[in-house]
Parts: sequence; structure tokens; C-alpha cells
Amino acid sequence: MSRLSSKRYAQAAFELAVEEGELESWQESLKRIADITTSEELMVLLETPKLSFNAKKGLLEERLEEVNPVALNLACLLASKGRLRFADDISQQYDRLLDAYRGIEHAEVIVATPLDDEGKERLSDQLGEMTGRKVIIEAQVDPSIVGGVKARIGDTLIDGSIRNKLEALRKSLVGVGR
Repeated sequence: MSRLSSKRYAQAAFELAVEEGELESWQESLKRIADITTSEELMVLLETPKLSFNAKKGLLEERLEEVNPVALNLACLLASKGRLRFADDISQQYDRLLDAYRGIEHAEVIVATPLDDEGKERLSDQLGEMTGRKVIIEAQVDPSIVGGVKARIGDTLIDGSIRNKLEALRKSLVGVGR
């Protein structure tokens, strides 16, 4: 199953959750479904072709007795298609949809040196001012950018790295000499 398929399942779950007014219930249910997939013993059973659908459904009902009933149906569907291992990705995709619904963006940020909490907050505020939304930062360190920051928010890439600025300066200096 691809990331795109996980997004589709998450989108369908999210639309149902909005329609039912059950955003948090669905979020918790999808997390619980994802949590049970960490049990290798259970996953081996659920992926056994010889085990009937009803037996698999019974195992899921036993472990997920307090989840949203429609979410339980989703877990059964995923198990029947051999895709239950993707429950964690579906849960994460759902969380992103819920954040976007609440006006929260996620930014993948690359910096030259690690950010402390104050630095993350300052950068989050700056990106928030640019987007008009609250921004949660997921930072990675890459010393090759020399300094500054690269940020991806959705489909938008902001490259404020020193390396990028030096490259632009080099191109402009080469152009002057012609």
C-alpha cells in the first residue's frame, strides 16, 4: 500500500469524523488500531491466510472493544486486505488532516546546527507570521547548508540557507564578468 492509499483512508476517516462530530474519538481510535499493530504475534495471526475473516474480526473486536465502531470496521477491512500494518501511517495522516482543520501547519525544517526550544519557538513564530497559521516544526540538522534555514510547509519550500545565498551571489558575480 502506498502513502497515497494511506492518505485516502485517512481522508475518508476524517470526512466521517467531521460528519459525525467525532474528531477526537476517531483520532483516539486510529491510534489504538495503530498501537495493536506493534504486536508481532497478533500481526502474524491477522496475516495468516488460513484464518477466516470472522476469526480475524473476533481478534480485532477483542483488542479494540472501546474504539469507534466504524473505525473497528476500517480495521477489519484493512486486515482483510492485508493492509493493517499501514494503520500507523493512516493515523499520522489523520493527525495532519486534523491539525490542518484546526489551522495548524507542519513545517519540515533543515538547519545547520541543532535548535534549542527557544530557537524552535522563534522559528515557529516567524513561519507562523508568514503563513498566518500556527506552525509546528520538525527540525533536522544538515551542516552542509552552512547556516540559515530551509523549510517545507506543504508544497511550499522556503530556502533561506547561507549555501543558497552564496550560490546566488556566485551566479550574479559570474554574470557581471560577461
